[in-house]
Amino acid sequence: MPGSSVHDEDVAAVRQFNRFHTRLVGALNERMLATDYTLAQVRILYELANVRPDALPSARELGDVLQMDAGYLSRLLSGLESDGLLVRTPSPENAKRLALALSERGREVYAGLNEASAREVAALLAPLSQDERGQVTGAMARIRRLLGDTPDTRTFILRDPRPGDLGFVVHRQAALYAQEYSFDWTFEGLVSEIVGKFIAEFDPARERCWIAEMEGEVVGSVFVVRQDEEVAKLRMLYVDPAARGRGLGRALVDECLRFARGAGYRRMVLWTNDILVSARRIYEAAGFELLEEERHHSFGQDLVGQIWGRNL
Repeated sequence: MPGSSVHDEDVAAVRQFNRFHTRLVGALNERMLATDYTLAQVRILYELANVRPDALPSARELGDVLQMDAGYLSRLLSGLESDGLLVRTPSPENAKRLALALSERGREVYAGLNEASAREVAALLAPLSQDERGQVTGAMARIRRLLGDTPDTRTFILRDPRPGDLGFVVHRQAALYAQEYSFDWTFEGLVSEIVGKFIAEFDPARERCWIAEMEGEVVGSVFVVRQDEEVAKLRMLYVDPAARGRGLGRALVDECLRFARGAGYRRMVLWTNDILVSARRIYEAAGFELLEEERHHSFGQDLVGQIWGRNL
């Protein structure tokens, strides 16, 4: 929880990662990318190359962005200016404010550095599979977001399942329902049975599974299965806590309805329990109506099962 004490092992893990990263990017070398420029100088060139022409920073403003000591930054800027890579020009609105900009030569040097850096990163990622690359970039995005470098603008994608996804869905649902509703291990048996039957009897023309992914990780899923020729059944909707509040549950249900209509079904039904309040709100918003209720004892709990349905 926020404000809790930081454990020594957490500090050690971050420091270990930092040591790995400095080796990875060559930050321990005196020069970067086989050039005459240090990592700090390359970072200055990057900032100036990617700023809007109408928002050129002063040395103080650049120091604020980079969180760099003013004296150290001044020496770096002087070196780049001596090399003809940057120029200082008085601002139109304040002659005492000197705006920093790359010279023509500075832009040429930066372009070469940028291309070399891109090649280096591409070579680093090349041995990884597409899934592994997604995990790496997703983990990087999470680190930046959690440490306050970027706003929380995460988005999700919906895709077909890949090998390993359905087993993960079983595991994740069983773990979440145990944590949030105290369901016992028999619930895992139920979801395993549903997934096993889906795989064994899969009809691609009339059945479908969507996997929701965010930052390279699975954060939700839903299934449409055939109940009979005219009725489709929505099954195993779940949204991970990390992805809630983003409309993912409604998006998954909307995909089910769209697919079911296209597959020729005339009606869709689902079974849930009354304690799943958030899911029930999604179903109601999507036009489902409560049809039946029945008390039962399952998964170690006294529950009220519900059947919901709607025409397509």
